[in-house]
Amino acid sequence: MSRAELPSRRTLLAAAVVATVAGSAATASAAVPTVGATRPAAPGRAAARTVDNRAWTTYTDWRSGSAAGTRAVAGVRPGLVLARTAGTTDYTDPHTGRTAAWEYATWTSPVHRFAVPATEAIASWNARTPEGTWIQVELKGTYSDGTDTPWYVMGRWAAGDADIRRTSVDDQGDGKSSVWTDTFAVDDAASGLRLASCRLRLTLYRRPGTRLTPTVWRLGVMGSDVPDRFTVPASTPGLAGELLVPRYSQEVHKGQYPDYDNGGEAWCSPTSSQMIIEYWGGRLTEEQLSWVDPAYADPQICHAARHTYDYQYAGCGNWPFNAAYAATFPGLQGVVTRLGSLTDLETLIAAGIPAITSQSFLKEELTGAGYGTSGHLMTVIGFTADGDVIANDPASDDNEAVRRIYKRREWENIWLRTKRYNASGKVVSGTGGVCYLYFPARPTPRQRKALAAVGVR
Repeated sequence: MSRAELPSRRTLLAAAVVATVAGSAATASAAVPTVGATRPAAPGRAAARTVDNRAWTTYTDWRSGSAAGTRAVAGVRPGLVLARTAGTTDYTDPHTGRTAAWEYATWTSPVHRFAVPATEAIASWNARTPEGTWIQVELKGTYSDGTDTPWYVMGRWAAGDADIRRTSVDDQGDGKSSVWTDTFAVDDAASGLRLASCRLRLTLYRRPGTRLTPTVWRLGVMGSDVPDRFTVPASTPGLAGELLVPRYSQEVHKGQYPDYDNGGEAWCSPTSSQMIIEYWGGRLTEEQLSWVDPAYADPQICHAARHTYDYQYAGCGNWPFNAAYAATFPGLQGVVTRLGSLTDLETLIAAGIPAITSQSFLKEELTGAGYGTSGHLMTVIGFTADGDVIANDPASDDNEAVRRIYKRREWENIWLRTKRYNASGKVVSGTGGVCYLYFPARPTPRQRKALAAVGVR
């Protein structure tokens, strides 16, 4: 996203509770959750979790849902495919105006009851969509008062852009909750209403009369109820080490391909994604990059921007779209989650897993950044001996300047808080520990243990 201090779409997620929070800013801090996204417990009480992840990835998982034309496939990477047509529908792409007929089939997950009744939920998925295919992901939930949400569209997605324009869907709500681009949110969290459970529905589309099919390997949902807080307590450093992650600057691409969110200055998310994809060995071919102007350096960043771009949001910062892009590379999977502490990040780094984190801050809140932002993605690659954060910050003048060291105390606060003051003194939202995790489709035992420790399986 842009480095400018501009209004953020994610500010809207907390709009209903801003007045309540603003009135108690001095006492709005809350304890930092421990590893696995839990809050420190009061004496004699079990810790209360704040984040719950559920993913469907195994052959047994795919067979557990309700299928109408889809089929589970076994193998090294089990998945779901379109086996027979359940129906045909016309879809008018709102971004091209083209109407086309599509065959489809559906799969609906079992009901997942959140261990954490949620104020927010984010779906993410990993899939292959050959030309002539695409997928839609929907969420339907039950509130803590026993009523149900409608089916909310969480994304219409294809790896390419030849058939449809991948898109989020605006103006979804029922008076109790809304979907803001990629995030389901209870409208008035202060009321106590929560999302108690949900189901996800996959619809797989293909051109009529063909045997084409998408393949979905992973479908998941992250529900969270992170406490409102302007500050978080300081954590204790526990790891020193650094991963060798490629360094790319978004600023090198300023003005390139302005159709994708006005060019590289806004490409922090795809630039961060490409860094970690290449850390895991993901590479693009000359044929894949042939559309990029050969005069441009690091053409893979242009490619990442194009293939994460959300045509409704008009930006490359759709969180699940970035995770889905990462999973188009062989042997990789990606999820969107929330972590509870820098200890969580240390656990991942120790297992060789870097993370992409989302944060917003004023220029004076992060020493050495040199800018303020209403929303920015960085890649965390390690920690110094003093516990400070080593980050590949794409908002740098060139690739050599990307590696930064940020003060631990400042960094953890701007990442983990859910409320902050913008440059005008207005209370706006923070991301509360949101991050993307990209890791092997077949993690090592050590990687699997680290992921489980932060609630991802």
